[in-house]
Amino acid sequence: MRLKIWGARGSVPAPGPETIGYGGNTSCVQVTLDDGTQIVLDAGTGIRGLGVALKAEAPLIHILLTHLHLDHIQGLVFFAPAFRPTSKIMVWGPSSPEGSLEDRIARYISAPLSAIEVRELPCDVSFLDAPDTEWSIGGAQIRAGSVAHRGPTLGYRITEGDTSLTYISDHEPSLGTPLDSIEPDWISGYELAHDASLLIHDCQYTDDEYPLHEGWGHSSVSDSLLFAQRVAAHRVLLFHHDPMHTDAMLDAIGEAALERWRALGGDPDQIEMAIEGEEFDLQGADTDSSVAPAAAGR
Repeated sequence: MRLKIWGARGSVPAPGPETIGYGGNTSCVQVTLDDGTQIVLDAGTGIRGLGVALKAEAPLIHILLTHLHLDHIQGLVFFAPAFRPTSKIMVWGPSSPEGSLEDRIARYISAPLSAIEVRELPCDVSFLDAPDTEWSIGGAQIRAGSVAHRGPTLGYRITEGDTSLTYISDHEPSLGTPLDSIEPDWISGYELAHDASLLIHDCQYTDDEYPLHEGWGHSSVSDSLLFAQRVAAHRVLLFHHDPMHTDAMLDAIGEAALERWRALGGDPDQIEMAIEGEEFDLQGADTDSSVAPAAAGR
C-alpha cells in the first residue's frame, strides 16, 4: 500500500509563502493498493492536483468522504477525471436523514456555487452511503465508523494484508471524556484506529488554542497524542493543520508534539507532521516513508 498527501490543511485553503512548506491545500490523501486500485480519502482542494497527475486510463477511482464540510468536498468540481467520459468514479460517504449523498453533494455542485450540475458530469459517477459493515475495494477491506465531529462524520480503516491505514481527519475524541483514563469502548474512533500501521489524525489546535474551540470538532496536540497512545498506533501523522498556522508555527507544534510524545513514553520516530507532497510506502505493521521532492526541505 502506498499513499501520498495532496492536502493536509483544514477549514479553508491557505496558500502563500508562509505556508508553502507544509502546503495550503485542504484534505486529500491518495492510497494506491498493491494491485493499482486507487482510493482517495477526502476531496478537498488537494484533489485538483491529484486529478491532473492521475493517468487518463485509470479505470476506476474510489473517493471516500469523511463528511461534507466544504473543505473536504470543494475539490470535486475541479477533479479532472470527473470530466472524462472514460472515467468511472465511486463516491462513498456518510448517510444522513437529510437526503441521499448525491443530493447533499449536489447542493455544492449546482448553481449558484458551481457552473455545472452533478447530473452534467460526463464521467460514470455513483454516490453510495458507506456500509455499516466491512466491504472490499480491490484487494483491501474497508471499514467506516462514526467519529466525534459536527454533522455525520466517518473515519476509515483500510486493511490490505497485514497493513492497515486509519484516516480520521476531523475528530474531537476528548469532548467530555478524559482520554487517559476512559475505557476504550467509550473512546470515539478507538476500534477504527487500534493497532493501525499508520494513523492519520486531526491535530488542528495547540493546547493553548483548544479551550477557545472546544466543541468545534477538532483535537489539540495533547489529545491527538493521547488518542494515538490509547489506540497503540504504530505510526502517526498529525493532520488537518489550522489555516492560521504558518510553517514556523507548525515546526514549533511538531517539536512540542515530540516532547509530549516522549513524556508519554513513546518513540519520537513514530510521530510526524503531515506535509503536502509527502509519500509513504506502508509495509506490514511497520511504516517506512519516503519524502517526495516537494517536501524534502522540511
